[in-house]
Amino acid sequence: MKKFLLIPDSFKGTMSSREICSIMEKAILDNFLDATIISIPVADGGEGSVDAFLQAMGGEKVVTTVKGPYFEDMETFYGIIDNGHTAVIEMAACAGLPLVEDRKNPALTTTYGVGQLIADAIAKGCRKIIMGLGGSCTNDAGTGAAAALGAVFTNYNGNVFVPVGGTLKDIAHIDVSHLQHDLKEIELITMCDIDNPLYGESGAAYIFGPQKGATPDLVKELDSGLQHLDQIIQADLGLSLASVKGAGAAGGMGCGMVAFFGSKLQMGIETVLDTVHFDELLPDTDYVLSGEGKIDTQSIRGKVVIGIANRTKKANVPLIAVVGDIGDGIEEAYAKGVSGIFSINRVAVEYKDAKKRAKEDLYLTVDNIMRFLKRLGK
Repeated sequence: MKKFLLIPDSFKGTMSSREICSIMEKAILDNFLDATIISIPVADGGEGSVDAFLQAMGGEKVVTTVKGPYFEDMETFYGIIDNGHTAVIEMAACAGLPLVEDRKNPALTTTYGVGQLIADAIAKGCRKIIMGLGGSCTNDAGTGAAAALGAVFTNYNGNVFVPVGGTLKDIAHIDVSHLQHDLKEIELITMCDIDNPLYGESGAAYIFGPQKGATPDLVKELDSGLQHLDQIIQADLGLSLASVKGAGAAGGMGCGMVAFFGSKLQMGIETVLDTVHFDELLPDTDYVLSGEGKIDTQSIRGKVVIGIANRTKKANVPLIAVVGDIGDGIEEAYAKGVSGIFSINRVAVEYKDAKKRAKEDLYLTVDNIMRFLKRLGK
C-alpha cells in the first residue's frame, strides 16, 4: 500500500490549494486504489488560511464580533486547532482590503480588531497563536492591535489615543506595561512571506500603499509616520526593527507583531510544516507531491516547494513538484531535494488559455506520473 502526502501551494487565480489536493487525490486513487493519502492544503497567511489549517488538522471555526477597518462592529472569525491549544488568525478577516470596498484609505484604517481576535483566542484558552499577514487595508504597523490589548499610545499633548496610519507621526510615547498579562504566556508566530523593511522605497507604504488607496503624497506621509514610529520604538522599547526582513509586511504589521508582542516572523510554509507535524508524517511516506503556479529563481529562495524539499531531502523521501509553469534557472531545486518537476501546461498555451483547462491538465499530468510509477512497480 502506497502512502502519498499532498502539500501544494495554490495556483494563484486558477486553483486553490484545496482544489489541487482534491484533483491530485483522484488521479492517485485512479491508479493506486488502496493508496493512503494525506492532504495538507498550504496556507500562506492570507485569505483562506484558517480554512486550510482546519481542513488539514480539524478543529473549530470561532465566530465573534470585533472592530473592522473603520472601527465599526463586524462579525468575523478565526480557527482553533490542536485540541484547543492553538489559534489561527487571518488579520485580513477584520483588516482586509476587500472589507473597505470603495473606501480605501490606509491613513484611517486600523488593526484594532486583530488585537481583539487575539484577546478572544486567549480567553478561550489558546496558548499558541499563529497570525497570518496579508491582504491588509492598513498602514498602522499593528498599533491598533496593540492598543486593543492594552498598549498605551500618548500624543504630544499627553492624550491617550489609538493610532492609525495617518497619526503614527503623533505618537510621543509608547507604554506596553499594561499589555494583557496573559500575552506573556502565549507563543506567537507570524506567517510572513515577504522581506520588505518597515519604511523606505521598498517599505510598507511605498510598495503596498498604492494598492490600498494611497496617493503619491499620502505614500510619503505614511512612510514618514513609519519612520517616526521606529524612532519611538527605539526610544521606549529599546528595539531596532526597521531593517528586519518582513517588518513592512501588511502595512508594518510585521514590525508591530515583533515590537509589541514579541512574535517570531516565520515563512508561511515553515509554519505549516511545523504545525501539522510534517516531519513525523514522513518516515513511512512513499511520495510527497507539491507544487505552485510557477517555479522559478524566486522559488529557490524558500517558497513552498523548496521549503518542503528541505524536509523531504533529510528524510530521503521523493518529492514530486507539479507546477503551472517552469522558469529558467531552476536546476538548484534538484540539489535542494526536488526529485522531479512537471508542468501541467501540456500543450504549451498562453496563461489565459491554460487557465481554462488547468484542472483537467492537472489531473492528466498527475495521472501520467502515477501511470509511470505503477509501471515501474514503485
